[in-house]
Amino acid sequence: MRKLIFQEGAALVKGYIGVTDNDWFTFLSHQPGIDEVNFWQPGGRSQFRSLQPGELFLFKLHSPLNYIAGGAFFAHSTILPVSLAWQAFEEKNGAPSYFKMRQLIEKRRSASSRFEDYQIGCIILTQPFFFPREQWIPIPPDFSLNIVQGKTYDLTSGHGRNLWEQVQERLSQSSLDELAVPQMSDRPQERWGTPITFIPRLGQGSFRVMVTDAYQRRCAITREKTLPALEAAHIKPYKERGPHQVDNGLLLRSDIHRLFDSGYVTVTTDHRFEVSKRIKEEFDNGEQYSAFHGQKIHMPPTPQFKPSPEFLTWHNENVFRG
Repeated sequence: MRKLIFQEGAALVKGYIGVTDNDWFTFLSHQPGIDEVNFWQPGGRSQFRSLQPGELFLFKLHSPLNYIAGGAFFAHSTILPVSLAWQAFEEKNGAPSYFKMRQLIEKRRSASSRFEDYQIGCIILTQPFFFPREQWIPIPPDFSLNIVQGKTYDLTSGHGRNLWEQVQERLSQSSLDELAVPQMSDRPQERWGTPITFIPRLGQGSFRVMVTDAYQRRCAITREKTLPALEAAHIKPYKERGPHQVDNGLLLRSDIHRLFDSGYVTVTTDHRFEVSKRIKEEFDNGEQYSAFHGQKIHMPPTPQFKPSPEFLTWHNENVFRG
């Protein structure tokens, strides 16, 4: 039985029913144990803004399959080159290969050159769930079949509340692993009080994209903006139980990322770049890196995304070569 774990302090008020590519859904529903998906939008002209982090996103299949067949929890939205979306999520884009992903997208957008790295909208969702056919939920009576993208619902009343109750019932009957979700409060003062930002559990792809956007697509050290050259670095590595959290990340040019992971450079708790003297001693080189020594790094403008002193201290003490 799937166990619902409700997150204290985060009330679930709003949900969204998104019209879903059937091939995307079918492919992902047969992938065991996935922790995140990229719900792409082929146009790439506008960013999805209908939900806050942690709110419910449901998959409504294309007609004539007018059912809700699963869902997930919203983490982030952005617009990315199709190549970067594939690099970040691979099969979690709903396709077995980059070529097949482009085929699915190009069915729903104007013709493109095979060399064009066009932009797509990316709705990044975590903790996805997929219902078996016999548990699909009929769409609400007020969901028009003319809707192209989707519709927002209040989950505390009317059709929205009824829908959320059906989703919870099916999840409680599932044999999948436990699922952590924000709760829906029955007390109006909690529903309509000060909004609380809730970031659901992130996967590797979500981490990469959210760190990239948090740093405004600029290397924290060099301010480099060439996107294919930038990588999201864990400050405390995932293999060392470092979490996929934005405050455990730095956006770094790929060569600096490798030096950071190897301990030849670090970032201090006062957010200054530090270069180990061992680069010069071991390689008789490194002047380009030493030029940044002691400089303040480029920081995310959102306070909660700034690198955590806890993780920086760990890197300083356990990885940096001094």
